[in-house]
Amino acid sequence: MSPRTISPQIARSWLLVPASHPELFAIAQESEADAIIIDMEDAVAANDKKQARKDTVEWLTTGHRAWVRINDASSEFWSEDCAALKQCEGLEGVMLAKSESSSHLDDTADRLVDGTRILALVETARGMQNVAHIAAAPSTFRIAFGTGDFKRDTAAGEDPIALVYARSQLVIASRAARLPAPIDGPTLNITHLPSGTAHAKEMGMSGKLCLTHEHAAIINAGLSPSEKDIAWAHGFIAAFEASGGKITDGSDLPRLARAQKIVHQAEDFGIEVAPAEVSHSGY
Repeated sequence: MSPRTISPQIARSWLLVPASHPELFAIAQESEADAIIIDMEDAVAANDKKQARKDTVEWLTTGHRAWVRINDASSEFWSEDCAALKQCEGLEGVMLAKSESSSHLDDTADRLVDGTRILALVETARGMQNVAHIAAAPSTFRIAFGTGDFKRDTAAGEDPIALVYARSQLVIASRAARLPAPIDGPTLNITHLPSGTAHAKEMGMSGKLCLTHEHAAIINAGLSPSEKDIAWAHGFIAAFEASGGKITDGSDLPRLARAQKIVHQAEDFGIEVAPAEVSHSGY
């Protein structure tokens, strides 16, 4: 398990583990990933769904905790997934595949224990078109982007610019609904992972899916405030307080809010950096 318990509201790395390979559950739990998702959907063949569900339930009822990606609401497996997970005390929440309407979230919530957190995985054009309603659904905890299926559904290319509009829609809908920032899809090639993570952060996303535990540390580093930012934030707050909270121009309060957010993130992620010596008007 990650050395530090990170709230799912701010979790950076979300590791998907095939439910058909229960031997990987323990490895995932010991990894640096902020959150573990046992995947009973795309990672499992139809003929293996029943056994994968059984192995997942056994893991979650024997002292372990994890999120679970369940099959989409239109599939033949969805109802059984919900029924099997309803009594799992180790269930952190579910990720609902192919979320395309608020009713998909509401219907799933009705079949689970009250208050179960649901990650809405948006991965189709229809889901993207309805993302504002999905974000506003009472049962939605956070939104994730299924980039692979979305590209297949829309014929979008591999260039990051092809998904800029889609990522922006997720960020805007999440913010408007007062949800945590959304979770980006995986970057499969570890060589491109640092740039993919940086792009997600630049777009306003604060989490990222991954398919192997080796990617978790890179994602965590990329989605955490940098040492430079943390040092600046501490220095700016110290300078602002030393001035008696004097406002010198219209940028002071926005910069103060940014500095406070960075400091809080650093505390949440257990990052310690010596403060930089900056003036009130610095950075």
